[in-house]
Amino acid sequence: MTTSITVEHIADQVMALPPSERGRLVDWLFDQELGHDSWDEQIAKDSQPGGRLEEILSKVRRDIEAKHTRPLDEFLDNA
Repeated sequence: MTTSITVEHIADQVMALPPSERGRLVDWLFDQELGHDSWDEQIAKDSQPGGRLEEILSKVRRDIEAKHTRPLDEFLDNA
């Protein structure tokens, strides 16, 4: 007979871990699901012509060309 494990059971077990072990688990999960390489690859793909960021990148380039920008430190000082 196979015992099914529920998310709730796993969550209870995770919460029972010492904080340092929970941190290690979070790091491992991050590497498995949202590793740096896949994030970088997705941003690179989205930044290419036809990618999801094409429209906003075009607007940013137009704003820069039209000098509709200001230095970041000036912006942050006025925030």
